Amino acid sequence: MKIKKAVIPAAGLGTRVLPASKSIPKEMLPIVDKPAIQYIVEEAVDSGIKEILIITNRGKEAIEDHFDYSPELEAALEKSEKTDLLESVRKCANLADIFFLRQREIKGLGHAIFTARPFVGNEPFAVLFGDDVIISKTPVTKQLIDVFLKKSLTTLGIKEVKESDISKFSSLSVKNLEDNIFFVDDMVEKPEIGKHLSLYSILGRCILTPEIFDLLEDLPPGVGGEIQLIDAIKIIANRDGCIGVDFEGTRYDLGNKFGMLKANIEVALNHPEISEEVREYLAGLKID
Repeated sequence: MKIKKAVIPAAGLGTRVLPASKSIPKEMLPIVDKPAIQYIVEEAVDSGIKEILIITNRGKEAIEDHFDYSPELEAALEKSEKTDLLESVRKCANLADIFFLRQREIKGLGHAIFTARPFVGNEPFAVLFGDDVIISKTPVTKQLIDVFLKKSLTTLGIKEVKESDISKFSSLSVKNLEDNIFFVDDMVEKPEIGKHLSLYSILGRCILTPEIFDLLEDLPPGVGGEIQLIDAIKIIANRDGCIGVDFEGTRYDLGNKFGMLKANIEVALNHPEISEEVREYLAGLKID
């Protein structure tokens, strides 16, 4: 069995990075020279995904434009013989079969995933959260797919978070199976500090089976009055268990300003074109 499809929820309003996201989708904010969402799409493609659905909202047409052809720009680059730039622009439109669906009402992550049902059909699929760029040697989605194919259970990308931050995330009940692989039998969304199950949380990636749609269809609103994906996954965890993979990679939360800044600095430090200049600049930077 292969995981051929991925869903990227990208319908959020980006309130934590205002005013930058007022007229530009936060997913289109750049990390050095590529918009954040391109990193996520490329991870899916590098993991063997052939079809990708990006769930958007009003005012996010720029995401669709980015993954489409741009005849005028391409013609200008070709005329100027800027071959490298031309190839990078064309690459965006040829990464995979990319589809778009507008979420008419913002009712939570669970609702966004539910709208993907016609696209997914009756097969397991990957979910890559639109706020999370993860830089790793082996794509994190590939890490999860490899485990899913062995375990045949809902597979979650997990990491430990600081105790002071656990109330911002989910908290999982985990039992180590081997190395970085855990059995997950319970979870809670945004627990009060001191009432968490562990410091492990679902961060950015998961492999779901199509049964998730039946659960989401009848799910009542949860935290924040929204349909929470974790509430549906919790039902599966309580009944059958899930697998948690403590993935290898550096995660950047692009839903907040510091996460976006960290991503730009650290990616720039390893960028083939500008890394030397950036290192020299940071080394000579005087901080008052």
